Parts: sequence; C-alpha cells; structure tokens
Amino acid sequence: MKKKALSLLITYLVSNVSISAEHKVRGLIDTRVSQVDGLNTHVNGNYGKYRFDHGTSLTLSQAVINYHLDFDAPLSINVVAIGYLDGIDDSIGISEASLKYQGIPSSSGVRFSSRAGFIYPKISFENNATGWTSPYTLTYSTINNWIGEELKHTGLEFTLDFLGKFRQSKHNLSLTTSVYKNNDTTGTLLSWRGWTQSSRQTLWHERLPVPPVKARFGGWLKHQAAETDPFIELDHRYGFEGSIEWQWNNQVKLRLGHYDNNADTKVFKNGQYVWETTFSHAGLHYKLTPKTTFISQFLTGDTLMTSPWGMPVVDNDFQSGFALLTHKHKSHRYTARIEEFSVTDNDLTPDDDNNEYGKSITLSYQYRFNRNIFLQAEYNWLNSDRPARAYSNQDISLTEQQYQLAAKYYW
Repeated sequence: MKKKALSLLITYLVSNVSISAEHKVRGLIDTRVSQVDGLNTHVNGNYGKYRFDHGTSLTLSQAVINYHLDFDAPLSINVVAIGYLDGIDDSIGISEASLKYQGIPSSSGVRFSSRAGFIYPKISFENNATGWTSPYTLTYSTINNWIGEELKHTGLEFTLDFLGKFRQSKHNLSLTTSVYKNNDTTGTLLSWRGWTQSSRQTLWHERLPVPPVKARFGGWLKHQAAETDPFIELDHRYGFEGSIEWQWNNQVKLRLGHYDNNADTKVFKNGQYVWETTFSHAGLHYKLTPKTTFISQFLTGDTLMTSPWGMPVVDNDFQSGFALLTHKHKSHRYTARIEEFSVTDNDLTPDDDNNEYGKSITLSYQYRFNRNIFLQAEYNWLNSDRPARAYSNQDISLTEQQYQLAAKYYW
C-alpha cells in the first residue's frame, strides 16, 4: 500500500512538470573509515549504539541525490534519494518526496506555505544540510537519529509566517501544524533498542530488525515480527504535530512543539503492533558570533503498546537532550556535543526490561579544501546502562567508543 502511494505521488509530481520550471540537482558522496570499540550495530538488530560493527570498516557511508524543481507558480518539488554501501545493510531508495507551496507575503508580512508528501516534521536544528544531513558532525545526536529512523510520515503541513521586516521589526514568528499518516509503529525501536547514534536515515521501503528481547521468544511478545515497518499504516487514523518558532534578528531561533500520532493500540496485523506515541520538544539555535553557533534540543514523551484487547504490554517514558557548540575559523570547523538520554519502563511485562540511561560526548573537526571537498575526523564516546543487554549475555553497563575519518564531496 505505501509503495503504491509513493509511486502515485512521484508520478503525479513528474507528470505536472512545466517547461518553464527550474531544475536543481545537488548531492553528497560520503566515504568513511570507522573504528568502533563496542557492540555490533543496532542496524542489524543488535544492541550496539553506533552505526558500524565492532572493529574497523571502510564504507560508502551515504550517497545522496537531492532533486529540486521550482515552477513559475509558487510551487516546488523536492525529492531525496539515498544509497548506502556500508556492508551492514546495503540499500538505495527514497528518503523524502514532497510538493511545496509558498505564497507571497502580504503587505503586513503574513505568508502562508504548505508541504505535502513523505516528509520530516519540523523538529531538527542539527540536520540542515543536503539530504537532511548534518553540517556539524558525522554522527547525529540521539534525538535526530531517532527522527531519521522512525519519525518521517506521509502528510500535509501548513505554516503561517509573520515576517518582521514588513513592520520594521527584528522579530519573526512562525506557526506550523501538520496532519499525517504512516506513523503507527513509532516508538518500537526506541523502546526495544533504546537511543542510538548514527547517520543513517530510514528509506521509504525499509524494514528494521527488532533486537532479541527475551519476551519475543515464547513470551508476551511472541507475535511481534522480527522486523518493524516504521512507515506502515494500520489504524487509518491521522496524527498531529504542531510547533511555534520565534526568530530574532537572524541570530536567535527558539522552537517549541508537540507530536501525537493519535494511534489505536488495539490494532495488530502481520506481526506489527500500533504504538501510541506522544512527545513535546524544544530547540534553541543561537549565533553567538558570526562564526560561533550554539544549538540545543530537548525532547520528552511517552509510548504505549497494548494487546488487541487493550491490556498494556509496553509502557515507556523517554527523554533526551543535547547541547552543541560549533566554531568556524577560515577553512576549519570545530564542534563539540554533549547529551543525556533515558527510557523509563512503566509496565510489568516479564522479560522485557526497556529501562535505559546514558550520556555521550562527540568531538568533531572538519577541514574544507574548497566548496565541494571536506575532510572530517570525529570521536564519539557513549556510556549507557541497559538491562535488556543481559538477554544477549552482554554487559548491562557499557562504554562504547567510535573513531571516524570521512571524505565528503558535495556537488
């Protein structure tokens, strides 16, 4: 069903291209050498916090193509395709596909815009480069990694901007609301695998392996499929997301928002449970100087999965927050990020302990050879306590480290 929906969307977009439209194609090729001291990666259903397996690897981390089409009318099309050749789960597919309308501001500075398609909610201040990648670090924060894996959806987004320059003011205000589907299993990975750090976005067609939680093998979770489908639609209900953003003098941005997938947890089909997930988020983007920027985000919420009769099976609270400081000096960029995260298990389901607490540090250095070529080195340190690792005879308390060297080509 979802493949057919995406195919129809792309067919509609392509069939309506006008001769006067302006085409833009951008891309990124990201190759890396990685050294991981820790568990094998969560990408393959293990409990490792990083994208790559324990040991050393040489990979094509990602190849991104971003096609953008601007019409004479206030309409544009944006499609992002990503390919991975990392030896973990080689894949290629669509990451985003949307149609955007952006109106002309009124004399008082009020502007209406909207998006429709397979899109990210407006949450991240960190991932703002080509193809929703980060210009600051190779490894995303736990918040934005979760967004990249489970939180895209198919829907409609509406934004109302109040632009201060039309009123000789340095203040801008934006109100955004969205209605969406294809979000019914949101919370699955966060509950059974916990928070992770990666740079891999889930593609439209992908299904992701579930860790070997003991209750899946003959216990209360025995009907759960071995893989979760993050973009499946099961309950045919719409979710909602809204945010408000205040901007001052192109220097400070503050965003507050709330997400609710409005799910019916009694729905179950082909091993896929529907999860009711809600959270609130806050973000700050502050240019301390023209070359130094501070970014911080915080997210807190809860997720619930029940039996088809409504009995709670998984009931978790979760939260994560980070602070990032980045500084540019000529061709150099220096970035540091600290973060803390947790999952609190509130249910009594046996052999399914989802509790987790962790903290991490990321240090990254980037050198720009020219407008296209970048070299980047990064160190990641992450300490976490997760009792579920005992189900696989692994340490409950664990420190994992990662070293990466990347060559990136933007075009």
